[in-house]
Amino acid sequence: MEKTRPGAGVRLADLCHHRWAIPVLAELHLRRGAKTVTLRNALRVAPDSLRRTLEGLAERGLVERNPGYGHPMRPEWILTMEGKRLGPPCVAVSRSVRRLGLGGAAGRKWTLPVLLALRSGESRFSEIGRALPAVTARALSQTLRSMEAEGMVRRAVAPSTPPSVTYAVGPRARALLPDLLDLAPR
Repeated sequence: MEKTRPGAGVRLADLCHHRWAIPVLAELHLRRGAKTVTLRNALRVAPDSLRRTLEGLAERGLVERNPGYGHPMRPEWILTMEGKRLGPPCVAVSRSVRRLGLGGAAGRKWTLPVLLALRSGESRFSEIGRALPAVTARALSQTLRSMEAEGMVRRAVAPSTPPSVTYAVGPRARALLPDLLDLAPR
């Protein structure tokens, strides 16, 4: 499996801070910009969630209000140059998530960064935590539990004293890894 530079999981976690960030970037890429109401209807997202997502993406320099907005046919939001770079991988990830039926699970803040952290094989809980220093033990534990329930992560317990627990990408999420590697901001 291809490696990403250290910290890619941290940068992906920053991108995934808002549940709707990747779908919004994908829609803006596909539509070459959009109005807020168009995004809200296409993604079926609550107005406040969309507003927070757009504000967060604007703070990260990925989207901006269209300076030429005002004409009824012009989009209100457009991608910046950095946003345009992330547009195609966001489309690929969004399509893969839909195809694999991982919509709800993949939208949680830590799911995609954890998958990226597990890309090179089995890892212990503490190794995943070191790869994602901003994640709390509780959040990581809950994420791994929900990912295991969805079939995205495989948990293995080695019969030793004390028991050794490792996690690996499950078969259901393996197809998502190439798209995540393309998306991981460099």
